[in-house]
Amino acid sequence: MMMHLAWRSAALVFAAAAMVGVTVLTGCSGAPSTRPARAAPAAATPSGWGTAQTVPGTVVLNQDGNAEINSVSCASAGNCSAGGDYLPASAIPHAFVVSEVNGTWQRAEEVPGIATLSQVGSDSTDAVSCASSGNCSAGGNYFDSSRNQQVFVVSEVNGRWQQAEAVPGIAALNQGGQGSPPQAVINSMSCASAGNCSAGGYYTDHFGDNQAFVVSEVSGTWQQAREIPGAVTGNLDGFGHAAITSVSCAAAGNCTAGGNSRAISSGAFVVSEVNGSWQQAEEVPGIAALSPDDSAGITSVSCASAGNCSAGGNYADRSGGTQAFVVSEVNSTWQRAEEIRDTAMPSQGIFGHGRAQITSMSCASAGNCTAGGYSGSSSFSFQAFVVSEVNGTWQQAEQIHVPGTSTLKERQVSSVSCASAGNCSAGVTYSDGNNHNQAFVVSEVNGTWQQAGEVPGTATPGKNTVINSVSCAPAGICTAGGFYTDRRGRQAFVVTKT
Repeated sequence: MMMHLAWRSAALVFAAAAMVGVTVLTGCSGAPSTRPARAAPAAATPSGWGTAQTVPGTVVLNQDGNAEINSVSCASAGNCSAGGDYLPASAIPHAFVVSEVNGTWQRAEEVPGIATLSQVGSDSTDAVSCASSGNCSAGGNYFDSSRNQQVFVVSEVNGRWQQAEAVPGIAALNQGGQGSPPQAVINSMSCASAGNCSAGGYYTDHFGDNQAFVVSEVSGTWQQAREIPGAVTGNLDGFGHAAITSVSCAAAGNCTAGGNSRAISSGAFVVSEVNGSWQQAEEVPGIAALSPDDSAGITSVSCASAGNCSAGGNYADRSGGTQAFVVSEVNSTWQRAEEIRDTAMPSQGIFGHGRAQITSMSCASAGNCTAGGYSGSSSFSFQAFVVSEVNGTWQQAEQIHVPGTSTLKERQVSSVSCASAGNCSAGVTYSDGNNHNQAFVVSEVNGTWQQAGEVPGTATPGKNTVINSVSCAPAGICTAGGFYTDRRGRQAFVVTKT
C-alpha cells in the first residue's frame, strides 16, 4: 500500500534553509514592490480540478480572519484529513483538524484537548498523515503554562479525533538554556498503518542548541520522544543546530527521516528505523564532495517501500550559491547524491550566485519518484521546476510553465504528490509585481506534465492565495489545501482534482 504523506512545505524548507542561507518563498514574498500597480494576468483553468471551497466551519471559528490549511493527507479517494490553524476573536491562533468522508468535507473542529495543553493559547496543527480512511495522526505545537513552545500529537480513530496529548518525553528534552527559550517543533508526520506512525522535528536543549528528535506511535500508543543517534550537535556555544525536516514510513516500524545537523560534516543526514529501532544517522553519501562546508540539508523524504526511498534538499556550493540535489536509497543502501541540473534554468544570481531548492518529494513505487522546487538567479527571480526519477534514474529537470505569467518573477513548487508512477499533482505559488501570491495546480498524466492553471475560484485581484499541501489517493484523485484572502482576512480552503 502506498502511503500518502503530507507536510507543511514552508516549515520544511525553512528548517534546512536556516543552515544554507537560501531565500525561500512562503506566504509572502520579498520586499514590497516599487513598480506601478497592475492586475494579475489571466490564467488557464487547470484540467480536472474543481472549484476551491472554504473549509466548512472555519468561517465561524475564524472570527479574526487568519486561517489556513497547513497539511493534507488522503488515504483513499474522497477520504482525507487536514489540519491547520485559525484566529478566533481572542486573536490567539488555535489548531484545527477537518476530515473528508466519501467526498464531503465535514465541519472543522478545534483539536480536541488542545485547550487543556495550550493554557496561554497560540497553537497550530502542522503535519497530518492518514494510513486508512478515518485513521490518521496529526502533530503540531502549542505554548504551555510557562509560555514554552511544546509539541502535541493527536489521532483520528475510525473517523473520530481523539484527545491531543503532549509528545511523551519531550518536556524533559526541551529545556532551553543559554538565553534560548524551550522551543519544540514537529515538522513531519507519516503513518504506515492505523496506529503506527512516526513524527520528527527539533527541540532546544539546556545548552540552547536545537536537537533533532523522532517519536513513534506503536499500536495506537505514542512512545517516548528520542534524540537521533549521531545527529546530536553537542555544541556548547549556543549555535548548534539539528532538525528532522521530513519523515516517511513504508511499513510499521520501518521509516526513514532526513534533516540537517552541525554534527554531520556536510550538514545533510538520513536515518532509518528498522523493525521499530532507530539506527545511527548517516551523512548523505557524496554530498561532502558537492558542499565545501556544513551547509547542506534534506528538506523532503519519501519511501515507496522499506529500504527504497528518495530524498532531496540543497547545499551551498563553492561559488557561494545554493544548488538542489536528490539522493536515492536502493535496497537499504543510500546511493551518491547528485545535483539537479537543467541548462534552461538560471544559475547566476544577483551577486553571481545561483539559488535552487528541492521543496517536496513523492515516490509512487521503488525507483519512481518526483520532486519539485525552485531555481533562480536571485531572490527576485525564481522558476518552479519538477524532476522525475524513472526506473531508478533521475531525469533532467523541467520548468513548470504557467500561462500568462511570463513577466512574474517568483515561482516555486510548494508540494507534490504522486498517485502512481508518472501520475502526480503539484501546487505552485507565484508572486506578482504587487507582492501578491497566487496559487496554481498542475498535473502529470502518464509521464507528461500538463498546463498549469490557477486554482478555480481563488482568482481575486490584489489578494493572496497559497497552496501549502497536496495529497493524491491511488485512484488519481488529489486534494490540495492552503489559504486565500478575502475582505474578512485569510481563509482556509481545499480543492480537489476529480
